[in-house]
Amino acid sequence: MLNEKMEEALNEQINRELYSSYLYLAMSAYSSSIGLPGFAHWFKVQVREETIHGMKLFDYINRQEGRVRLKEIKEPPMEFGTPMEMFQKTLQHEQFVTHSINDLVGLARSEKDETTVSFLQWYVKEQVEEEENDNEIIDKLKNAGENKDALSALDAELAKRHPPKDEEESI
Repeated sequence: MLNEKMEEALNEQINRELYSSYLYLAMSAYSSSIGLPGFAHWFKVQVREETIHGMKLFDYINRQEGRVRLKEIKEPPMEFGTPMEMFQKTLQHEQFVTHSINDLVGLARSEKDETTVSFLQWYVKEQVEEEENDNEIIDKLKNAGENKDALSALDAELAKRHPPKDEEESI
């Protein structure tokens, strides 16, 4: 069973994950509006991942006999600047989420909730991957510079991103 403090913190994280999904949906729409369908696709896949992250927390709270409390999701921005600026914002957001996950692990440890510490290790590893992916794309954008052909090639590469495997199992 979750104590009240841990339950509240996990509910806040559900909100952060669902906001992430909403943010990436806005980035997908923006990418489409500036003629980058591959970027739009990449962000749509990210929407699915973030929704899965939120639902894993949702299910965990329920399995631990806690109570899920869904909160209002704030409106994301509509404009994100250049592709480089957009991915820098993506990285900054993922770093915020990483900090939030680390805080949850710290709270679970301070509450002597080893079950939640163990559960959260998946998120710790996932955040390493999220930041690595963003940094890789930022590096590719740096290499592309102002070269429109290189940006088109990156757009085509991002269009090939596959959705998360075993979505049903993850939710």
